[in-house]
Amino acid sequence: MTMAKPMSDSDAKARIDWLCREIYRHDRLYYVEAKPVIGDRDYDLLYNELLDLEKRYPQFLNPDSPTRRVSGAPIGAFEQVRHDPPMQSLDKTHSKDELLDFDEFVRKTVEGFTYLVEPKIDGVSMSLRYENRRLVRAATRGNGIVGDDVTQNVRTIKAVPLTLPESAPETLEVRGEVYMTRDGFAALNERLEDAGGEPFANPRNACAGSLKQLDPKVVARRPLDIVLYNAGGVGCDSFPRHSEMIAAFRSWGFPVAPWSKLCKTIEDVFAAIDELERMRHSFRFEIDGAVVKIDERRFYDVLGATAHGPRWARAYKYAPERAETTLESITVQVGRTGILTPVAELKPVELAGSVIARATLHNADQIARQDIRIGDRVWLVKAGDVIPAIESPIAEKRTGAEKVFEMPSACPVCGGEVVRLEGEVATRCINPACPAQLCRRLEHFASRNALDLKALGGKIADVLVEKGVVKDPLDLFELDYAALSMLDVGENGASRKFGKNAMNLRDAVDAAKKLPLERWLFAIGIPQVGVTVAKDIAAEHAKFSDLPDSAVLKNVIENDAKKGRERKILPIKVEAAKAVLAFFCGDYGQAFLKRMLDLGIDPVRTESAPKATEGPLVGAGCVLTGSLSRPRTEYAKMIEAAGGIVQSAVTSRTRYLIAGANVGATKTEKARALGTEVIDEAKLLELLGASSTPAPAAPSAPVQATFF
Repeated sequence: MTMAKPMSDSDAKARIDWLCREIYRHDRLYYVEAKPVIGDRDYDLLYNELLDLEKRYPQFLNPDSPTRRVSGAPIGAFEQVRHDPPMQSLDKTHSKDELLDFDEFVRKTVEGFTYLVEPKIDGVSMSLRYENRRLVRAATRGNGIVGDDVTQNVRTIKAVPLTLPESAPETLEVRGEVYMTRDGFAALNERLEDAGGEPFANPRNACAGSLKQLDPKVVARRPLDIVLYNAGGVGCDSFPRHSEMIAAFRSWGFPVAPWSKLCKTIEDVFAAIDELERMRHSFRFEIDGAVVKIDERRFYDVLGATAHGPRWARAYKYAPERAETTLESITVQVGRTGILTPVAELKPVELAGSVIARATLHNADQIARQDIRIGDRVWLVKAGDVIPAIESPIAEKRTGAEKVFEMPSACPVCGGEVVRLEGEVATRCINPACPAQLCRRLEHFASRNALDLKALGGKIADVLVEKGVVKDPLDLFELDYAALSMLDVGENGASRKFGKNAMNLRDAVDAAKKLPLERWLFAIGIPQVGVTVAKDIAAEHAKFSDLPDSAVLKNVIENDAKKGRERKILPIKVEAAKAVLAFFCGDYGQAFLKRMLDLGIDPVRTESAPKATEGPLVGAGCVLTGSLSRPRTEYAKMIEAAGGIVQSAVTSRTRYLIAGANVGATKTEKARALGTEVIDEAKLLELLGASSTPAPAAPSAPVQATFF
């Protein structure tokens, strides 16, 4: 390791101050402006440099440093905070007739007003107080009068500014909603279930449960975010309009709602809430309705408030999206870590734009807690608007023929022993040779973020394991692919040869030998090691064979055992460090490493290429879709060279959707709803300053869906 060069005190302080400002600038570009200009790796380099300098020059450590978002020991309990004024909730309406009554009341009381419609975010209400433009307190709503002081937990949310610019009031209180992102919620539940834990029912519960953690380090690992939408007790009296206040919030570095609409009439309000409902699945957060409020703040005192909430605003609740269907049976799947997961087999029903026939039931405890029985009529919802889930059985429709479910006493795939470990809700198959575990490990090994073996999907993995062709993922590197091409992979009695897909798989396997360390580390499927964690660990190691005796990972574990100020914030999580070392200490891990080295495979760390800081697309998120006249990799390189960021899906951070031929309406509608500009290849080349005109798109080759 190269020793850091000594610096003078003045140079060190200047560099630390610059790094703090630069990291907060990038936080703002990412979380508030949705226009990042650097990637995660480059951001981490800045952060790690700051960590190192603060360690070497502790006299210059700023309490508002980005590295201090997680600091201090776990607390014993939350202190109580009194809200002044109280944090009221909004009166709720469930029909447009009720909104007409609200409109009639307002018009009888005031004249010359405008409505503002905003999304109603389903999260946890939060108050942030700043003094001398520094965050001094964050408190939950509680009962509206008294809430919990969760400052240390909220400091871990990167979207929350710890300091405000000079343009902001010295003393300020703002209020909003902490939420968990949809993608983050799904990933968190997956991690919890992989570890044998209890999943959360929905993103709001996951958010509330995270904020109640007594250890900020746990909270820091949860995908929490925040939107600010209201004033507190001080600092915002000068704004004549609510919309102007929100614009100021944004200018001060606060994340605000990505969508709102001013409306002159109640008919305009109806149109706006209908538009918002059509967009509800496109946001990063869950919404359960719209908030309709008067924009002119001078009318607030005139309209007044009840003990419950203000009379100048209403919450319009959307009808819950759920469907009634029949739970026909419960099957049990075995995952790659051996966990047995009960799955509801449903009579197919349409819900939120897709036909649902299956839903996970997570574990036996949840089934018993909800009293779900085979044969029940059930209410089906989508948790986080993403994951199909049974909300509840419809008990009044039971006939008496329904059956209580029991977890199997042996593995349903291999017949081996199953156990339930102390402290876990999961039941596991402990047979390491279980074919089901191997199938899922093989599928994970071949997945896009792992080794990207496109010809090896779940069905082919099942066939290869079932027919004894593959008994370990590394067998793929020693197969006779000519013989494999003759393998019958047909279904339901139909015969079909693997054919040319065998050669495609061979080519992908050959290419995988050269993939970087992070991809291989993720491919192994070690618990606690997802895509991001694999990148963090790979960044600290030169090659795969360095992992078993890693001083870096051992240091992470030793650091975690320290207390108080001796403990440092490190980029690698202790659970992941323990899991990786445990893997290589086991017989299988040692045999896996030996076999990789015998195959001549020892993946190395890939150094990040410098990001373009100049160009016509700096910071612009770009998504490529449809049939294009050039390979996507070629366009991707051109976009990145121009400073753009190539994304896999349209999000609120996407500036351009580059659409080729045969693009479905869903993507373009989502893009327009998010304010993303939809352009064609010619426009992209114009933006890039290219002079060549792309050739017409070639017809796409047919895809054999069975194999992919």
